[in-house]
Amino acid sequence: MTEKENGLHFPAPHPGEILKFDVLPELNMTIAQFAEHLGVKRAGLSELLNGKKPVTQDMAIRLGKALGTGTRYWLAMQLQYDLDHDLPLKAAHIDVSPVLDMNGTAA
Repeated sequence: MTEKENGLHFPAPHPGEILKFDVLPELNMTIAQFAEHLGVKRAGLSELLNGKKPVTQDMAIRLGKALGTGTRYWLAMQLQYDLDHDLPLKAAHIDVSPVLDMNGTAA
């Protein structure tokens, strides 16, 4: 997905960036405090905050409950990030031709 397709003028940020730079300062919590509140290991949360791990379903549930945003918010944010960053790299390495041509007939 291109920046134009996502409706933004820039690639979507990693959800961890939002947590690290917007949410935690607003909560006035350290990574360790937030990890304890979420019931996860500090190291795992740190990896998420630094963009090294994606938001999993489990983490999205925890974040949604803790922050009152709901699970889908965090999963959608992760999906948008993946569409902007990971998908183009993966798609470039997959060579598959269309089954149907533009007229809907077998290619």
